[in-house]
Amino acid sequence: MAVRIRLKRVGAKKRPFYRLVVADSRAARDGRFIDTLGYYNPVTEPAEIKIDREKALSWLEKGAQPSDTAKALLRKSGVYDSKATVQDEG
Repeated sequence: MAVRIRLKRVGAKKRPFYRLVVADSRAARDGRFIDTLGYYNPVTEPAEIKIDREKALSWLEKGAQPSDTAKALLRKSGVYDSKATVQDEG
């Protein structure tokens, strides 16, 4: 089973709000997921990003592959960079 970290849209029409979730790559965008890592609200100024650092690092260590947008959000919140340093030390 290929596990991906990606965004799930839960906002209303013209009011996007996304959850960062871990899901099977074959599942639908807004379908079944395994775990919730945080959320992203692009409507607020500045955009609000909240990610559970420990959960995200745990899933990345287990081999979950982030989508391009999820990777950008993880980098912006500082999680993805620390993942690279953890792998270098180990």
